[in-house]
Amino acid sequence: MIATPLPLREKISYGLADMGFNFYWANIATFLMMFYTDVYGISAAAAASMMFVIKIVNAFTDPLIGAVADRTSTRFGKFRPYLVWMALPLAGAGVLTYTTPHLGADGKLAWAYGTYLLMMVCYTCINIPYNALSGVMSAEPQERSTINGLRFIFAFAGSMLVTAATPAMVGWLGGGDEQRGWQLTMLAWGVLASLLFAATFFNTRERIAPPPRQQTRVRDDLRDLAGNRPWMVLFFLALIIMVSITLRTTTAAYYFKYVVVRPELLASFLPAYMAAAAAGAALTPVMTRFVDKKTLMMVLMSLTALLSAAFFFVGPEQITAMYALQIALGLVLGPKSPLAFSMYADTADYNEWRNGRRATAMTFAAATFSQKLGTALAVAVIGMVFTQLGYVPNAAQSSGSQAGIVWLMSIIPAVFALLAVAVMFFYNLDSGKLRQIQADLSARKAQQ
Repeated sequence: MIATPLPLREKISYGLADMGFNFYWANIATFLMMFYTDVYGISAAAAASMMFVIKIVNAFTDPLIGAVADRTSTRFGKFRPYLVWMALPLAGAGVLTYTTPHLGADGKLAWAYGTYLLMMVCYTCINIPYNALSGVMSAEPQERSTINGLRFIFAFAGSMLVTAATPAMVGWLGGGDEQRGWQLTMLAWGVLASLLFAATFFNTRERIAPPPRQQTRVRDDLRDLAGNRPWMVLFFLALIIMVSITLRTTTAAYYFKYVVVRPELLASFLPAYMAAAAAGAALTPVMTRFVDKKTLMMVLMSLTALLSAAFFFVGPEQITAMYALQIALGLVLGPKSPLAFSMYADTADYNEWRNGRRATAMTFAAATFSQKLGTALAVAVIGMVFTQLGYVPNAAQSSGSQAGIVWLMSIIPAVFALLAVAVMFFYNLDSGKLRQIQADLSARKAQQ
């Protein structure tokens, strides 16, 4: 374990890959549901069900990929090689997902199931090792906060770029053919993401290894996680927060198209959030120097609940108020991601300290498992609300359908944010406990 700060070049290089991941993730979260309903012609109920099923299936691949990554051994490390092994397969799968072959209703749905599952499995195969990499670059909790703070600046910058540029790229590259435009747009994003993954591979290093002669079974890793109280808290926290965020992000496209009736505003509304979130992420290392991580997370989610609920009272003509609340939400949610991923790394240390075994990738994999479950639940809620209230694609919506869209942008996400605050009461790794864990682990390694 090292105590010296990592080179700034390495921290920045680590963050570049998360910009690449958000070339996919932001497209999925923001545009994919509407792509299926309004471009490819799949019903809202069928698209929501399909995305829910694929998210559930894909979530169960996360622990599997984590177990494989923990047991990978190359001269480049355990986790870095996946950044180059899986970059091009992911790019190809992304293009196929946004390809629209001329099929019947059943054929379209079968194509959507197959290509979306392929893309999500490829995404998992590269994203899980990448997440784990942050846990083995440094053992210092504050250094991890800095790594992840920088990482999410790039992540939010990537999301901001995607949400701002994608609609224009679709029109420009498609030349009036929206289906062709989506296909070529995803090809462009895939190529750019692959270059960023390569940059991370070449400029980062793995420094923390499992205890010498560690040999564990996958069921041992899972049993360790089940008995890891702080990790269990983070598991449910990630699920709940992802429901709250995904509800607002996915619904935003419908909100501006059918409630505000100014769909062009989406190209600046979501980037405004991402820019504010990047600023919030940049402040994370500063805040964690003065505020315990648990306390900070609870404050952030309380503010998220308040701001989300306030959106309910904004009328469709109050554009300035919408943007003000969106920017405020970005500022308070921006630190959430680097804070959570820093805490995941802390729980991996806790597991090694408590059980004498380390499974970094499995720790992060099981965490992303909960995030995908949260995303799936959010999509299911959207599909259910739309179906019950009579959503009709590309048509004026009924008052009930419009009201449902507003609730999905405000009150429902606020309720989930409050649940996140309640869950954090059970987290038991404070700063003093982490210092003890690091000191004990360092003493053990010195004796080996």
